[in-house]
Amino acid sequence: MTTKEFRELFPILTRKVYGKDLVYFDNAATSQRPRSVLDKFLTLSQESNANIYRAVHKLSAEATDAYEQAREAARAFVNAGSREEIIFTSGCTAAINTVAFSFGQAFVKAGDIVIVGEGEHHSNLVPWQLLCERAGATLKILPIDDKGHWDLSVLKRLLAEGCPVAAAQRVKLVAVTHISNVLGLVNPVEELIRLSHAAGAPVLVDGAQGIVHERVDVQAMDCDFYAFSGHKVYAATGTGVLYGKKQWLEQMPPFLSGGEMVGTVTLEHADFAGLPHKFEAGTGNFASIATFPEAFETALLAREPEIANAYEEVCAYLEDALRARGDLRLYGESETFRGEAGPTGAYRRAGVFSFTIDGVHHEDVAQVLDKMGVAVRSGLMCAEPVIRHFGVSGMVRASLAPYNTMEEAEYFIKCLDKAINLLR
Repeated sequence: MTTKEFRELFPILTRKVYGKDLVYFDNAATSQRPRSVLDKFLTLSQESNANIYRAVHKLSAEATDAYEQAREAARAFVNAGSREEIIFTSGCTAAINTVAFSFGQAFVKAGDIVIVGEGEHHSNLVPWQLLCERAGATLKILPIDDKGHWDLSVLKRLLAEGCPVAAAQRVKLVAVTHISNVLGLVNPVEELIRLSHAAGAPVLVDGAQGIVHERVDVQAMDCDFYAFSGHKVYAATGTGVLYGKKQWLEQMPPFLSGGEMVGTVTLEHADFAGLPHKFEAGTGNFASIATFPEAFETALLAREPEIANAYEEVCAYLEDALRARGDLRLYGESETFRGEAGPTGAYRRAGVFSFTIDGVHHEDVAQVLDKMGVAVRSGLMCAEPVIRHFGVSGMVRASLAPYNTMEEAEYFIKCLDKAINLLR
């Protein structure tokens, strides 16, 4: 399949904005949906709209089957060991909050430590701040340098401080992002997990961007939790997945309570259902979650060599073109990563480009680009500490998907030049 053929799967990409062809470069916020996802949602809504699990009639059975097929699709997509390790949520934020509340209630007490990366989205920072406030624990930060890279020497020190000789491990969890939504860098999560596990600390990975750009294998990665949203990887909105190792999920109390997550209920007491239902109280967003098989099939198509190679060329062109401007600063630097055993990967850029322009406000750039048909993000990107680290008030972010073309990238650079000239 060619990029042109792949692009044709997405109806919205033919739309015009202000009389111009749409150039959608805000994929890190929300990807567009292919026709197969739109059709699946509509078909289920029109033909099988009924509450899942709770009835014996045909419509309910069809909706339930579609929901559980989506669970198997998610399990296979991240290579989880069992379907019980796949929890459906409303998004990556809800998935992380589930762990912050449930894992926190079970394992985090006063005097304990939670380590969080400096380069996190608010969704992988604020829940841990609140947990530490509730529990009387301490939040420690794994810093990034001016290239956007982790300082793993600090991680080692924090892990060592949290595990003094003859004392229990005080670092209860390490929570980091797979790929920064601002810097677009693929972080060396495998090395971080190895170091954390060696010190007895489990790891949660925010995979909101990682699920889009990487082949995620949670068993090979050996993370304890992996969270992501469906709407960033071609599925309908209001959908998310929490992968958790069964050994942790079985020990964690439910986050929400109500229908479906219970076994037996009396007026005095309730027993909880087994995994995964213990964490899925109430009626799930079944029509949207049912789009996972089609969404993941689309993601797999994007990995076909012809499409993937073309996408890499577009990203390389855009990075070179942005770096060529002397008045523009592109944040985050690609570099080979060296673990304790030698080179183990790289801080690769994954199609996310955040930048500032000397003497021009980021919001003004985004607004002018919009009038030219180009959709980008501007501001703090829900990651204020990252933005502040680099000493700026906001950035412009162009984030690409495999349906974006070289022609669009070239048009974007031309429009950016015009916007800068206009605003100066």
